[in-house]
Amino acid sequence: MKKLFKILYYIFFAAIVIIALGVIAPLLPIPGNYQILTVLSGSMEPAIHTGSVVAVKPADDYKIGDVITFGESTKTKTPTTHRIHDMKVQEGNPIYMTKGDANNAPDSKEITNKDIIGKVLFSVPYAGYAIDTARKPWGFALIIIIPAAVLVGDEFRKIWKEAQRIRNKKISKLEKNEEENGDN
Repeated sequence: MKKLFKILYYIFFAAIVIIALGVIAPLLPIPGNYQILTVLSGSMEPAIHTGSVVAVKPADDYKIGDVITFGESTKTKTPTTHRIHDMKVQEGNPIYMTKGDANNAPDSKEITNKDIIGKVLFSVPYAGYAIDTARKPWGFALIIIIPAAVLVGDEFRKIWKEAQRIRNKKISKLEKNEEENGDN
């Protein structure tokens, strides 16, 4: 039981660290930095599930079949992650037509390089729910409060055990002294 608790403790701690890195890493001012985004719709099912996290990095060029993320990324607007379905060159610039894997028809809007945030490198199914929660004030507080409570609780447990051990040792010593004094 003790071993199981320890394993769960470390798994939980690792998950918190990964979520924290997922929230903090994209905020670093590194040119061409990775972005961690959450997929909010099922248009890319089954390749990318709703609620998945995608790691996106800008690329020099894109080709048919690449999964890209494009559009504005603001508090009110969410970028889209779709596959490049077709491509044409107009005045020397590539124009991309995209389509969600689960959609019947291609997207109506054509995409230019300036619209593209980056190419999807990998996705982690359902992790987006945790990342989105962590980005909210109450979710961020939970990331701090829960691990802190677990650590404090673990330390109190250790202190309690040590206090019990010292108390039992003193009682044992007193009983031994009484026996020795009582025998004399």
